[in-house]
Amino acid sequence: MAAQIITKDYLNYLFDYKNGELFWKNKTSQFSNITIGQKAGAFGKENYQYVAFNNIRKPLHTVIYCMFYGKMPKMIDHIDGNVFNNKIENLREVSHSQNMLNSKLRKDSITGLKNITFHKTNKKYIVRMVIDGVRKHFGCYNDIDYAKFVANAMRYKYHGKFANNGY
Repeated sequence: MAAQIITKDYLNYLFDYKNGELFWKNKTSQFSNITIGQKAGAFGKENYQYVAFNNIRKPLHTVIYCMFYGKMPKMIDHIDGNVFNNKIENLREVSHSQNMLNSKLRKDSITGLKNITFHKTNKKYIVRMVIDGVRKHFGCYNDIDYAKFVANAMRYKYHGKFANNGY
């Protein structure tokens, strides 16, 4: 069976978009029990919302993006880092590396600051980050506030509009 082509027109036939959410506009044969005007989508294991139609399950944010731009992107970035904010102005198509640049602070961070680690032997804060797939070192500092300043400056310099300070 050939892969089904999902078009902007078909998605706009099925759903109404309102403020980052989708609502059923028309029924499909798969879900004949839905109510027109009912909110579409359900949460999956990864804390993303998904919507199912025609035996297809897609992330809600990719469906919304396609409704506006006419293509189903491989990867979407939530600009503000909030995966629950699916407003169209908060969604942008990105590559995997761009999406990683806009990531939040890792949960296992010792310093609580993105791109800053603490070297126990030297008792200094080290600023490092990946740029174009290469890990770069931006110095060792006694003062955590100065290390934070350097990390933020390097993120904006090298990550541009994808810079995320992790807060």
